[in-house]
Amino acid sequence: MIKNIMFDLGGVIMDIEKERCVAAFDRLGLRDAASFFGEYSQKGPFLRLEEGTMTVDDFHQAMRAEIDGDVTDAEIDSAFCQFLIGIPAGRLADLRRLRERHAVYLLSNTNPIMWGSMIRDEFIREGCSREDYFDGMVTSFEAKALKPDEKIFRFAAQKFGIDPCETIFIDDSQSNLDAAAALGFETLHVAPGEEFADKLADMDIK
Repeated sequence: MIKNIMFDLGGVIMDIEKERCVAAFDRLGLRDAASFFGEYSQKGPFLRLEEGTMTVDDFHQAMRAEIDGDVTDAEIDSAFCQFLIGIPAGRLADLRRLRERHAVYLLSNTNPIMWGSMIRDEFIREGCSREDYFDGMVTSFEAKALKPDEKIFRFAAQKFGIDPCETIFIDDSQSNLDAAAALGFETLHVAPGEEFADKLADMDIK
């Protein structure tokens, strides 16, 4: 019996586009910008920021060492946030509806720059806060671990006080889903162009 729904953020709740971010860093003068961004994970300073082993200040300094020309912290952050497009209003409504009948959680590979700016802003734009959508949230930089490392799933289950066997985890990455399934979570894959609410409804989870 599913009591809990645990969501990935990017590609499931929030629309993202890696190419926008790469183009923005190209314009800033980042050498070989595309090499820093994988399909589901980042590399170099971006990876260290996301896994919580680098501070934001150190990230800015590391990026300046990779960029040809003088750039400000704000310019670096703005380019980075081009990765994010936004959250359609319908998905925010779906999250509120699901929370009426289930415990709803967030488990995201993300970084403090996005988390404290555009991600926050997308959730508050209708007069709510992130806490109005989720019973609990875990970020990779808080957990000091990245999906698909099982450590982050164990961290989330302990923090939330949930049983994986009573929890469905939703992600757009099959490797993340496989890691969760190995720990006993039910899983649901959401591919580009699919809506999590439709796929949950197909499973009679409403």
